[in-house]
Parts: sequence; C-alpha cells; structure tokens
Amino acid sequence: MKSNQRLASIEAAHGELVEFGVDPFSVEIEEIVSPTGGIIQGRPTILAGTNNYLGLTFHPECVAAAKKALEAQGTGTTGSRMANGSYACHRELEKELAAFYEKNDAIVFSTGYQANLGTISSIAGPGDTVLIDADSHASIYDGCQLSGASVIRFRHNDYDDLAKRLRRMGDAAADALIVIEGVYSMLGDRAPLKEFVRVKNEFGARLVVDEAHSLGVLGERGRGVVEEAGVLDEVDFIVGTFSKSLGNTGGFCVSSSDNMAVLRYASRPYVFTASLPPATIAATRAALKLLDSGSDLRKRLHNNAKRLHDGLKSFGFTLGAPVNAVVAVVIGDKSEALRMWDYLLKAGVYVNLMVPPATPGSDSLLRCSVSAAHSSAQIDAICNAFGEWRSRKS
Repeated sequence: MKSNQRLASIEAAHGELVEFGVDPFSVEIEEIVSPTGGIIQGRPTILAGTNNYLGLTFHPECVAAAKKALEAQGTGTTGSRMANGSYACHRELEKELAAFYEKNDAIVFSTGYQANLGTISSIAGPGDTVLIDADSHASIYDGCQLSGASVIRFRHNDYDDLAKRLRRMGDAAADALIVIEGVYSMLGDRAPLKEFVRVKNEFGARLVVDEAHSLGVLGERGRGVVEEAGVLDEVDFIVGTFSKSLGNTGGFCVSSSDNMAVLRYASRPYVFTASLPPATIAATRAALKLLDSGSDLRKRLHNNAKRLHDGLKSFGFTLGAPVNAVVAVVIGDKSEALRMWDYLLKAGVYVNLMVPPATPGSDSLLRCSVSAAHSSAQIDAICNAFGEWRSRKS
C-alpha cells in the first residue's frame, strides 16, 4: 500500500536522519539509575534532556505515595472523569492546585497535551478568534484546530504585533482569546508577560498562559512566570503539566472563571479519555506538596542551570536564552547537529536533538534540560563533552 503524501514526507525526513547513522527517535533508555542517570546503548549516560526539573521522579515521598495508592485503589480507573473515573483523589488534587494558584477551581487532565487541547477547544469555538504566539507548542495549535475558531498568529513574544492585530479586529477584540507560553520549550526564553497582560487588558480579551516549563522553576513559590511577573490575578486561565517539575504525567487548568464548571462538560479530552490512575495522582500530590514546602529544590536547579549556561558559554557556544532550566545550544546546520548529538550520546551525555520544522526559524538545536538532582560533577561532565566536540572541530 502506498503511503499518502503526508506520511511520505515524514518518511523522507526520517530517512534523512538515518542516512547519517543517527536516529534520535529510537533511543531506548535500557535502565533508569536515578533522576539524572541511565544506561543507553550499554553505556552509563548522564540524562540532560528529560525535563525532570526538580528531580522528583525518585523522591521517597512520591514513590511511597504512589505505592500506597496502588495497593489501596488498584492500577487504573478504567473510565473517564465523566463516567466512573472521578475518584476522591482526583478532586482533592484539583482543590490543591486551585489553592496553590489562589484560583477558584482546577481541572485535571490525563496529559499536559490534553490540558491545552481541552481548555482551548472548550473556551473558543466557531465564530471566535484565537491569537497565538507563532512559536506555540503543537498542543496549542491542535487545540485551536479542534475549537473551529479562526486563528491569528503574532510574532514570537511581540506584544506590539499582538496589539496591532487586536486593533484591526475592532469591537470583536473584546471576545478574543490570547494564548501564550510562560517559557518556550525550544529556546527556553520567557514571555514578557507584564506587557502581554497590559495589551490583553487594553482590549478586554482573555488570556491563557501555558506554564508547562515554568511551574516549579520560576516565581517565589514556583508558580511560574505568572508569579514572577506579578500578574497571577490578571491571567484568565493557567494551563500546565505534571510531566516536568512534578515528575509524573497529566495536566491541569486553573482559573477563577465562571466557565470552569461548564468546561468539564464541553472538553472532549476530559469527557472521552480515561482518567489518571490513583498512583499517579498520589505521587503528583506528594510532589506538589514538596514544591509548595519552600524546599531548596529551585535554588539547586538555578545553581545548576547557571553552571551549565556559563560552562557552555565559556566554550563559545551560542545559547538560545538567558539562564533558565532549558539551555538550548544553537547549532544552525542540521548535519552538524546530528553528528554532534551522536558524539555526545557516545560520550555518555543524552540531550534532545531538535531540527526544523520543530524549531523556530531554520536553526537546529541541542536542547539540555537541567535538574535540581544533577550533581556539579555531572554538569561539568556535560560542559566538557560539548567542549571536547568543539576542540575536535577546531
């Protein structure tokens, strides 16, 4: 059977990677040793591309909570939240998330991807307009498509361009929905959130902020860019995931909007997807408590991020953004990025290979994500592996 045109183009792009003897999509972590270490291709490997920002995947309290829930409530719910899949623990986590963000309500989804899909497609529909940052995550684009709303892209992190596009809408701007991310996953750059809130308020629009890569990382209590920028009360909907700082899987939306109760009935991913297993909920609740306890996890994370950022900078690499948990090395040429990624893996360092069209513009990236659990020696080893590649090329 012949592949259709879309699959054929994907197959061709994948074949281009394989021609280099590199297939980053087939990497298998044969054994997980710790939050920052594993065995890949039979070699001990530093995991520097896992988004495990706070290193909580092995935390004793999270593991113990998951074990207790597993033994008490079994392996899964076997139903969606609208059927038999709403347990007391799901609602307790929603209450805790709402309290954490000082919002009236929260909804828990089965993945972070579905949190965007379900939220955007429920609060916007045919006849509405959604304005999104051009560098938005795929889940935001797909949420817009599922909504049936008209979509307008504005230039990345350009609040003046957003204002210009809203101005063109006239009175309809007051019904518009704006969607941005707090921290963008490719380069690790922050949104200028104060300015976006100012524009949103000027036109009376609503604002969704995806805090997937800033929950647990930024803000005095780890509530993300919305907290760091001091605009927590002015953002209409905050979406996030459990799969980064909270070391698990799942997603959420928090808001004080009156629409939250109706959103549960309108959101197809909420209605038609099996709910998270009780063990996952229990571990996530334990992780959220650790995050909210004021521990030194964020301090350790930022110290590690600065050490990695400064180390890579000292070797002359171009980095995508100022110091943050995402440290993206801009390579430019795809073939160079492929060879470098393969070299690092064989040297015992796993990072994320990102190539167009997944990346902004035409550059390829080697994307590192820093963890509070990385040791100083591991950070130095990552820097040295990059430096050794640079010395081989010079």
